[in-house]
Amino acid sequence: MSTIPEMPAREVPDRVRQGSHSPIQSLDDWRRSWMAARDNPDGFWLRESQARLAWQTPPTQGLRGDFHTIADSQVSWFADGTLNVTESCLDQHLATRGDKVAILWEGDEPGVTRALTYRELYVEVCRTAAALRSLGVQKGERVIIYMGMVPEAAIAMLACARIGAVHSVVFGGFSAEALRDRIRDCAAEVIITQDEGLRGGRVIPLKATCDDACVGERHVRKVLVYQHTSAPVDWLPERDVWWHEALADVAVSELPAVPCVAEDPLFVLYTSGSTGRPKGLVHTCAGYLTWASYTHEVVFDLREDDVYACMADVGWITGHTYIVYGPLCNGATTLMFESTPLYPDAGRYWDIVARHGVTVFYTAPTAIRALAAQGDGFVTDYDRSSLRVLGTVGEPINPEAWEWYYDVVGEGRCNIVDTWWQTETGGIAITPIAPATPTKPGSATFAMPAIVPVIVNDEAQPVVGPGEGRLCLAQPWPGMARTVWGDHERYVSTYFSTFPGFYFTGDGCRRDAEGYHFITGRVDDVLNVSGHRMGTAEFEAVLISVEAIAEAGVVGFPHPIKGQGVYAYVVLQPGVHDETRLLAAANAACRNQIGAHARIDVVQVVPGLPKTRSGKVMRRILRKIAEGAPEQLGDLSTLADPGVVVAIIAGSRR
Repeated sequence: MSTIPEMPAREVPDRVRQGSHSPIQSLDDWRRSWMAARDNPDGFWLRESQARLAWQTPPTQGLRGDFHTIADSQVSWFADGTLNVTESCLDQHLATRGDKVAILWEGDEPGVTRALTYRELYVEVCRTAAALRSLGVQKGERVIIYMGMVPEAAIAMLACARIGAVHSVVFGGFSAEALRDRIRDCAAEVIITQDEGLRGGRVIPLKATCDDACVGERHVRKVLVYQHTSAPVDWLPERDVWWHEALADVAVSELPAVPCVAEDPLFVLYTSGSTGRPKGLVHTCAGYLTWASYTHEVVFDLREDDVYACMADVGWITGHTYIVYGPLCNGATTLMFESTPLYPDAGRYWDIVARHGVTVFYTAPTAIRALAAQGDGFVTDYDRSSLRVLGTVGEPINPEAWEWYYDVVGEGRCNIVDTWWQTETGGIAITPIAPATPTKPGSATFAMPAIVPVIVNDEAQPVVGPGEGRLCLAQPWPGMARTVWGDHERYVSTYFSTFPGFYFTGDGCRRDAEGYHFITGRVDDVLNVSGHRMGTAEFEAVLISVEAIAEAGVVGFPHPIKGQGVYAYVVLQPGVHDETRLLAAANAACRNQIGAHARIDVVQVVPGLPKTRSGKVMRRILRKIAEGAPEQLGDLSTLADPGVVVAIIAGSRR
C-alpha cells in the first residue's frame, strides 16, 4: 500500500458561497443529509422524488431489495409510481420557464450557435416523437441514436422517452463493427443518425458508418437521418427517412406523454467490460431522473440564472445525465458543444465561457492537461469572471492539473468539484459539493447522500479509518443501473460476486485521516483513456486479427495527457520479422473495429507472454514493466517460463 499524503484542505472561496441555493451549505448540512439518506432511504428519497419529478401517480414505495438478494430480484425504487420523464424535463417548466433558453448550442466553428427555449424544445420533442410513432416505434422498443453533438441528439433522446421507447445512444466515434454489436445486442429496429458530424474541423461520416453497420442486419426497419451538413449520402428509399421530411408530415405541436412505470427502462448505455463484449447497462425512469436532478442541483449549486456547460458527448453517461436529463429536469440552461478544446486553438473553451457567460464549467482531466501544456496565455486572453464552479469528470485528476485549473482558469475564486462516478452509478457518487466542501487537489472528497463507500483490502476485509484498497458501495442508491440488458446473471457476476453484499466499482481508492477519498484508478482489466473506458480484451481481440500478430497482451501505463496510455505486448506469427509498420497496422485495426478514440501508444514485440502453468496471462507483470517499475514484479514462482519476463524487460520501451 502507498503512503497516504497529508495535505490541508482548501476552504470554499467566498465567491462560491455568496448567493448559494444548494440545500447543502456546509459540512454539517452534508453530514445530516448523508446520515438521513443512509438511515432512512425510503423517506429521504420519496421526498426528493416527489419534489423534483412530475408524477402521474406519485409513489408510496421507496427502496425495495438490497445487494444480498440482487441475484434473485432487482433492486427497485418508487416501483408503484407512474410518470413520463419528459414531463419532468419539459412540461413542468412551460408555465414558468417557457421562454428560458433550455439548450444553448455551440457548433464546430466559433460563434456558430443555436438556442432553443423550453417551449421550442417541447414542440420539437413532441413532433419528433410523433414522427417516430409514424415509423412504427412502440413503447418498450429500442432505438439506436448514432449522432454527433447537435441539439437533435438530445431531441431524439427525449422523443424516444416521450413515447416510452428505450433509447441507446452510441458515441459517434465508434466504428461500424462496434455500432453493429450494439444494434444486435438490444435488437434495435430503428436507428437515428445524421448525414455527417463535425469535430475539430474534421468530417465524421456518420450515415456511411451506419450503412456499413446495417449490412446484413435485416431487422433494422428504418433509419431516420438528420441533415446537418447537406453532404450527399447513399440512400435506401425503402429504409431511410429524412428527419425534416418525417417532421413535415407531422401536424402536431404537442403530444401526450406515454405513462411509464417508475422501473421501466429509460435507456440502455453500453460500457466496456473486461471480457471484450460490451455491457448494455439499463437505467430506469424514476430512480435515474431523481438522482440526475438531485446530484446536478446539489453538487454544482445550481442557480436560476446559471449558464451551465458540460463539455462531454451525449454518447457517454456524462452527456446523458449532465447535459440532457439532470439540467433539463432542473430547468437549467445547458450548453452543448460540438467541437474540441483545441479547435481552432487552445483558447476555445475560454472563448465560449466569455461569449456565453458560463457560470458552471464541467470537463475532463485529459482536456485540462492538454490545455495546461499549451500555456496560460490561451486562458488569460479571455474574460472568465462569470465562472463560479469548475468540475472534472471521467478519470482521476492529478494534483498538478488540479492546481492549474484552480489557480489559472478559476483564478482561485472557484471551487473545483472533482467528481467520481460511473456509467453504472448513473450520476455523481463521490464529490465535493460546491458551496460546502473544503477541497484537496486530486481528491474526490466525500460521498453523496445515499452513497456508502467501503474500502476493502486484499484480504476482503473493510478498512477502517485511513487506508487503501478496492472501492465498494454498501447500499443501493436511486440512480444505479438495474441490470445488463438481457443478461442479469452477467450483471450480478460483474458487480456483486467479488465482494458479496457490496457493489464492487472496479476502482482502487485510498482514504486519508480526514476521510477524504482519492480514486487511484481501475484495478480490473478495463482501461480509462482520456475518460473513455475500454476493455483490454477489446484491444487484444483486435490485435490478434492483424495478420502478423499471433498473441497480444494489453495493459495501461501512466500518460501525461490521457491519464492512461495503451501498451501492447505482441507475439508475431512464425516467419514474420518486419516490425516497421506494426504500430500503424495495429491502430488502423483498432480504428476500424472499435473506433477513432481507441489508439495504442506503444507496441513491443516479445518472444512470449508471461503465463502461469495453467496458461493464464499475468497482466500485473506486464503492467509493472509498462509503468517502468520492473523491480516491483513480485512473486514469479507460478510462471511457466520466467525467462520470458527477462526478455520483456530487456526490450521494454518504458
